[in-house]
Amino acid sequence: MKKSPLENSRCIEVCFTPKLYSEIQTKDGYIVVLVDILRATTSICAAFENGVKNILPVATLEEAKSMKDQGFLVASEQDGKKLDFADFGNSAFNFSAESIGGKTLVYCTTNGTRALDLAKKSDKIAIGAFINLTALTNWLIDQDRNVVILCSGWKNKFCLEDTIFAGALTEKLLVTKQFSTSCDSAAAAVDLWSLARPDILGYIEKAAHRHRLKKLGLDDVIPYSFAIDSTRVVPVYMKGEIVDEQKVD
Repeated sequence: MKKSPLENSRCIEVCFTPKLYSEIQTKDGYIVVLVDILRATTSICAAFENGVKNILPVATLEEAKSMKDQGFLVASEQDGKKLDFADFGNSAFNFSAESIGGKTLVYCTTNGTRALDLAKKSDKIAIGAFINLTALTNWLIDQDRNVVILCSGWKNKFCLEDTIFAGALTEKLLVTKQFSTSCDSAAAAVDLWSLARPDILGYIEKAAHRHRLKKLGLDDVIPYSFAIDSTRVVPVYMKGEIVDEQKVD
C-alpha cells in the first residue's frame, strides 16, 4: 500500500527550554536548530555574514578564559554583560568585518552555548535566527532529517523571542508539505508567531529579556534581531566548531 504524504514527511518537534531537551520524543536521526534570538544565534549569524572564519563554542567561562590565555579572540557575557577578559560581548553589532573577518572566534554565553553543549550528540546543529530564516528553511529542506528546534530560553526558562522564532520556522517548514508535526509545543509556537507577526517589534515589548537588555543599554540590536532574511548564512556546528554551511564544499 502506498504511504500517505504525512507518513513520508519528516517530523518537527519544538523544545521550549534546555531543561526539556532530555525528554524530546524524536529518536531517529535529527538536526537540532539552536535558537537564541537575544542574542547568541543572531550574533553568530552576523559574525559569519561579516566573514568570521569559524567559531569555537564553549560551555563554561573557565574554558573561555583558558582559550583567551591561548591567544584566541573571545566573545563572552554573563547575564547580558560583557566580561572583563573578553574581546567582545554578545551583540551582533560587535562583530564587524574589520574585527573578525578571516579569524577564529571563541564564544561563550549565558544561555546559547550551554544549550548547544546539550545537543552535541545530534546529527548536526544548525544556528537559527530571524535574520537567516529563509536560508535556514531551504537548507533544512535539503537535509534528509527530522528537525528539533531547541529554544535556549533564559536560564532554563521559557522565553517569548525564541518561541516565536520556533513558530515562524515551523510554519515555513510545514507549508512545504515535506514536514509534519504532532508536537503541541510546535502548534503553540505557530500560534504565538501568528500573534506576533503583524507587529513583531511591538509584540516583543512583552519579552522579559528585551527589558533586561534595555536596562543595560544593550537594546540597540533589537530591530536588527527581528529583521527577517538580512543574511543567507547557515552556521552549522560539527566536530567542535561552527562553520557556514553555505561555504562548505
